[in-house]
Amino acid sequence: MKKNFTDVDLNRSVGNLLRLGVVLSVTTSLIGFIKLFLEGFKMPKKYSLLNIGSSSEKVWGHFWNSLCKGEGMAIIQLGILLLIFTPLMRIIFALVGYLKEKDYVYVVISSIVLVIMAISFFTGYAH
Repeated sequence: MKKNFTDVDLNRSVGNLLRLGVVLSVTTSLIGFIKLFLEGFKMPKKYSLLNIGSSSEKVWGHFWNSLCKGEGMAIIQLGILLLIFTPLMRIIFALVGYLKEKDYVYVVISSIVLVIMAISFFTGYAH
């Protein structure tokens, strides 16, 4: 006998997803802070010394290179990205749940919210 997917199941699953995202983000950031402390990081006197570049390709490239090297600052940034992606994953998760429930009004609403969030995320570096 197949169990039906209910609103209670969806709410419980979404709540667990949100908790998991926050716990992963905090844990990752904490590891990054410890690593950064062990690396002996000091804040620069002039922020121009943090010159990464202005284009998003340079920023993302620098981030991935630093993360692959295991640098503390990049690990902290990964934790922040996990925190940013948590609500995005919540919307995707709820969208799938609404599809299973065949609640098409909420499917449309969730899709609109997802498109708005995706547009704002991917155009965030536009200057």
